[in-house]
Amino acid sequence: MKTPRESGKKLWRFKYKKELAKLQVELVKLQEWIKARGLRVVVIFEGRDAAGKGGVIKRITESLNPRICRVVALGTPTDKEKTQWYFQRYVAHLPAAGEMVLFDRSWYNRAGVERVMGFCTDAEYDEFLRSCPEFERMLVRSGIILIKYWFSVSDEEQERRFRARIADPTKRWKLSPMDLESRARWVDYSKAKDAMFEVCDIPQARWNVVNADSKKRARLNCIHHLLRQIPYQDLTPKPMELPPRQKRKGYVRPPLSAQNFVPEVF
Repeated sequence: MKTPRESGKKLWRFKYKKELAKLQVELVKLQEWIKARGLRVVVIFEGRDAAGKGGVIKRITESLNPRICRVVALGTPTDKEKTQWYFQRYVAHLPAAGEMVLFDRSWYNRAGVERVMGFCTDAEYDEFLRSCPEFERMLVRSGIILIKYWFSVSDEEQERRFRARIADPTKRWKLSPMDLESRARWVDYSKAKDAMFEVCDIPQARWNVVNADSKKRARLNCIHHLLRQIPYQDLTPKPMELPPRQKRKGYVRPPLSAQNFVPEVF
């Protein structure tokens, strides 16, 4: 016999899957609207390590066309990129008409990890705070729809997720030495986030904070909010009829024994 707590969890999982399925249908409608109207959409996902950014991005994209909705997750800049204008490598990934780009971390690396870990100079950091609001205003003036999400997770919940990743061999790759260092510098990262918000939370591109202590609720709330940022109509393609298959007309299939099949282990 299930306990009330177990039954409650099962009910919540059922509700979560049901609500997620409905939201993903709406995301497909939004995708078709973006394509038909030639919109250019940029969505930024930032926040603490293990706050669930990757999880919500996965749920957004899993039902969408990767040619319309694509994810950008840039690694450490190369030596050449370090000599370029800071925003240059991000500009290369901005959307064309009919595209939505999801940045799994973005140019805000300079205000976060680079600032806290000393990967940039004070002058470079100060220049970022001066330039970033103007850069984003320029994007908006050009017609790009810019939406920014900050995933907020408590100290206790982050530690629980880190320990769970350490215990699971399939998830340890999600933890890097930089992630572990972020635990030791929790207050420094908090100060860096506060300073960044003070300057970069501009009317043209506000920060939208997602309470991410519950991953499932964070996913639903974030997707629901995203759908409300762009008015759209249902342009989902209508069902199509399959045409009859072409007749063989003398075609003889080669023997299956001539082909190299994958062993059926399961």
